Amino acid sequence: MASEVKIPAMGESITSGILASWHVKDGDYVESGQAIFELETDKITSEAMAEVSGTITLKASEGDEVEIGQVVAVIDESAKAPAGGSAPNTPEPASSAPLAPTPAAPNTPGKDLPPSPAVRRIAGETGIDPKNVTGTGKDGRVTKGDMLAAGSQSPSSSMPSTAPARIPSGERQTRKKMTPLRRKIAERLVASQHEAAILTTFNEIDMSAVMNLRKQHQETFVDKHGIKLGFMSFFVKAVVQGLQAVPAINAQIDGAEIIQNNYFDIGVAVGTEKGLVVPVVRDADSQSFAEIEMQILDYAKRARAGKITMDDLEGGVFTISNGGIYGSLLSTPIINPPQSGILGMHSIQQRPVAVNGEVVIRPMMYLALSYDHRLVDGKEAVTFLIKVKECIENPTRMLLNI
Repeated sequence: MASEVKIPAMGESITSGILASWHVKDGDYVESGQAIFELETDKITSEAMAEVSGTITLKASEGDEVEIGQVVAVIDESAKAPAGGSAPNTPEPASSAPLAPTPAAPNTPGKDLPPSPAVRRIAGETGIDPKNVTGTGKDGRVTKGDMLAAGSQSPSSSMPSTAPARIPSGERQTRKKMTPLRRKIAERLVASQHEAAILTTFNEIDMSAVMNLRKQHQETFVDKHGIKLGFMSFFVKAVVQGLQAVPAINAQIDGAEIIQNNYFDIGVAVGTEKGLVVPVVRDADSQSFAEIEMQILDYAKRARAGKITMDDLEGGVFTISNGGIYGSLLSTPIINPPQSGILGMHSIQQRPVAVNGEVVIRPMMYLALSYDHRLVDGKEAVTFLIKVKECIENPTRMLLNI
């Protein structure tokens, strides 16, 4: 009996994907529950498992674009597992026939040594082949001086060269198709720039209070919850208070209507090798710092392992992006449609600031709020940022919800 392996449904908005890789080879014996291929869509990357055991015959190749429901392999359930667990398609041993001897190249000291960058540059400019130049360097290596001397002796050296510059061996460029996730990111970013009136406003915050609080309670927090207290939970809580103070940022435009969101599902951008994904912390207003930290850590691990699901990514009302982990000092983040705002965090730097008339050194961070000016006025954007600043610089406000 043969069982078909089909591309599974991934959500209503996903109709196709790229078969990124096979974890098995044609003719392999697979076990039920074994991961057999990886599918990459414009939103998530996921693994498909074999539903039955048997010998697999592949019907699609890596890199193919496949439709939802398409048959990509067939598993013959009547096949028996090979003895000892070895795959049935064991490659044939290599031929033991002796290879014909390769003639030895003539001994030309210096000619087989790779030319220096200066020699390659002059060769590209003049068209002179270093192999045709007598080298005076160590072991007969062709030097820059040898190339210049050869150029001055060449009858055509005074004439501009019409020959194309020589390209060193090896590829200077490679070309590959964009992944569905990268294509979707590109489409959404361009659409966001075209459809929204994006404006960015900035502020800076003193991270001393949060850093001292973390230092004071970190050990106890880890002992109780088994996870470190990071910065992101503070910013998630601060953003919630900012949205409560400025509801316009927790809204979105739908045609000629404004949809006001009365919940606080906050997206947290996570960078992966294949692109940026934004899993959502649900009902952040009712979650503790520990619960938020656990969710973010779990999302980050699953995103980088390609285990994120569609449900993890949908429904956010606002996004936080932390470019500071990569060393960014300042940026203007782009809104994640249909949301109306995104907060950009940046690196913490020790900088001189004025406090009570005195210059002191404090750990400072720049914040950037990009917002849709069609819906949010400048006053509301500034009010939101100041609220976030107040919460971070005095974190007890968040604990008391004031």
